[in-house]
Amino acid sequence: MNAAPISPAYVPAQPEKSVTKPGDLAIAGAPPAFAAPLHVGGPNVGDREVFLRHVGDMFDRRWFSNNGPLVQQFEQRLCEDLGVRHCIAMCNGTVALEIAIRALGMEGEVIVPSYTFIATAHALHWQGITPVFADIDPATHALDPLAVRRMITPRTSGIIGVHLWGRPAPADELQKVADDHGLPLMFDAAHAFGCTYKGRKVGSLGQCEVFSFHATKFFNTFEGGAVTTNDDELAEAIRLMRNFGFAGYDNVIHPGTNGKMVEICAAMGLANLDAVPEIVRINQHNHALYSAHLVDVPGVSILPMSEGEESNFQYVVLEVSEDAGVTRDALVEALHAENILARKYFWPGCHRMKPYREMFPHAGLVLPETIRVADRVVILPTGTSVSAEAIATICSIIRVVVERGA
Repeated sequence: MNAAPISPAYVPAQPEKSVTKPGDLAIAGAPPAFAAPLHVGGPNVGDREVFLRHVGDMFDRRWFSNNGPLVQQFEQRLCEDLGVRHCIAMCNGTVALEIAIRALGMEGEVIVPSYTFIATAHALHWQGITPVFADIDPATHALDPLAVRRMITPRTSGIIGVHLWGRPAPADELQKVADDHGLPLMFDAAHAFGCTYKGRKVGSLGQCEVFSFHATKFFNTFEGGAVTTNDDELAEAIRLMRNFGFAGYDNVIHPGTNGKMVEICAAMGLANLDAVPEIVRINQHNHALYSAHLVDVPGVSILPMSEGEESNFQYVVLEVSEDAGVTRDALVEALHAENILARKYFWPGCHRMKPYREMFPHAGLVLPETIRVADRVVILPTGTSVSAEAIATICSIIRVVVERGA
């Protein structure tokens, strides 16, 4: 597929100054490096004309929701791109998680990582299910299958793995744990659209996988999500649950809710799909620039993508070790002063957020790697809104702060 153009919705941010010494830093009284805040990820916009054509057709049809032709076309495109039999588009990724969890019959306790976006845990707790937090592999930041095995009890009814940063979770190992205990396994794939696991596209792992197409994701539908699966019966249940359980007019045959994607979101998705290769190319280039600029800065490192796999390079993950001479939080403070809104994902970990810290006050005892990683990670700006000059300046600030202990 040829890469489609990206609409010039904004000009990539350019720095206002160079930074070579501590006196150049905003925390030392100098003006900030960027006039406007530079976010971790600005929305990417594909071919605007294609989007507007879809919107025009939508208005002509006067069909705005309820499984319209744009949603159907969007689902078919994703099935083809991801190599799955079923794609059920949703209004957002969180509702998609909730419906998938319920469709799989999860109850009691479900094992999840604490090192994930809070929605993974909330999708369980919201339905009266207890999230049981298992530790991660510090090298990959993904759920550790051995830690999962240790947390299984008679009340365990399922496992939710999470693909982080554009890297796949250890799906085969987690599937082995699930099979050994007769448990359903699903994946939160909010970070993994377009990525591969052992050469095949993420989307067909476990019983199902859940994607988010929120505006902050590199591929977005304004707001939206989807569940993908090769399980025919599961797909049918999820479709019913997405639309109040309706099977035709006036015929409700299943409990359900309103999880439908609307037509205008599908229009945005269809317009953005063709731009995905170009956005990934830009993300990969940015990731390489960060890695090259920071390779010799002591105590910091850029997390590499999985070797031999395709990645969307959506996130640039900087780890700040104890040898850096500056704390992670001090580095984030210095970056924020420059209008570089780096983020401490996923700090402090779900288990240390209310209500989970009150439910599980001693969870940290079994989550040492989660705590260690959460306290050292910084997510840096990338995407089509970040220029090469901006990346060079961000890295020069990191270098000065780290090397001078500013």
